[in-house]
Amino acid sequence: MGDDAAAGGDEPESPLERSSHTAFTHNQRLYVWGGYRVVCGEEFTLPSDEIWICDLDSGTWERWDISGDFPQDLSDFCGSNVGSTFYIFGGCDAGGHTNQMFSVDLSESSCSWKKVTDARGSTPSPRNKHSCWVHRNRLIYFGGYGCKTLGEAQTMSTSSFIVEEMSWTTIGDTMFRCWGWNNEVNVFDPRTETWTVPETRGPAPGPRGCHASALLGNKGYISGGVETAELDMFCLDLDTWTWTKLDVPQSVSPLGRSLHSMTGISDHGLFVYGGLGTDGNTLNDAWQFNTVRREWTRRTHPHKDKPRVCHTASPGSDSDVVVFGGSSKLCIFMDSVAVLRAPSEHHCRDVIIFQTQPYSLFRLCQDFIGKNPELFAEQLNWLPSKLRSKVDKRVSFFSNVTVLTG
Repeated sequence: MGDDAAAGGDEPESPLERSSHTAFTHNQRLYVWGGYRVVCGEEFTLPSDEIWICDLDSGTWERWDISGDFPQDLSDFCGSNVGSTFYIFGGCDAGGHTNQMFSVDLSESSCSWKKVTDARGSTPSPRNKHSCWVHRNRLIYFGGYGCKTLGEAQTMSTSSFIVEEMSWTTIGDTMFRCWGWNNEVNVFDPRTETWTVPETRGPAPGPRGCHASALLGNKGYISGGVETAELDMFCLDLDTWTWTKLDVPQSVSPLGRSLHSMTGISDHGLFVYGGLGTDGNTLNDAWQFNTVRREWTRRTHPHKDKPRVCHTASPGSDSDVVVFGGSSKLCIFMDSVAVLRAPSEHHCRDVIIFQTQPYSLFRLCQDFIGKNPELFAEQLNWLPSKLRSKVDKRVSFFSNVTVLTG
């Protein structure tokens, strides 16, 4: 689906453009929540009391209202789902970095946010720019940027927490809180509402945030991010909690990047798209990583005109990768002490479908009819009702593509 549609008239309903949101697929539907957009040079957080759902067969959107105790003005959070239940953890709100968790069951007829307030175990410190794997109905969080008390920071090694210079809080001459990147692994079990910290072994990735993560079977993968100059690849066995670094010569690896996406597309395949390159550019390249051969392969695709950063990528049907939103150009500049992000007007609200494997003959036929329904006007009436419904959805999908990109 394409870029901004004109307001009013009979235009299809679709969500506002956004970046740094969260999205996931469930039962061939794409759910999109949160993020921010820029209006007249000012950043605005998108509403927390609504979620947008796209039927990926027909390409049609609908908006659901969510009541309850919802998070306010949240950015750089981590969203994930266990089945139809959607979880939000961390991020930044009006008070700064947070370690609060919220959940909503989207299978209920009347959706309501719930704040997790009585979790057992030690809740991770406040953070943002982290990631999550969902394995055996557990939420497994990695890394991020956040604050620690001075006591916490002093007890952690420099290999697990990097204090960022010029980012601490003092009272008088005493420093009592500092900020930095971590490589912690924290597990939340929604069934018992319990936090645990597994004891990991092996060569862990360095502290980082703005990285990409994906799950293949019982293994979680981490790639790139801030505080790393290369597009490295690490794997955590979620049964034994053992880290492995998948060494690949940098000369045959993609450009280092952050704020990119990584999606599992097969038993041994990971798909990486876009991001902010170490050269400062918003990228439009796509790569596939084979976790057995430990090889990168550059993938050709028809979306070269759609560079993306701060987007989401979710698995679709037939090993498709469904990319939504993000920014087509992240604006950054440097002053004397820091690299800063300038508000960008280049936010998007389109859905981009990446084909990563050959389609079945049935899918090819559906798509051909969907693109050319006028050729089959009489024959469509002969189809059984269930098959006719599927074909009608594909006709709707390609019609929506035409409306929104025309």
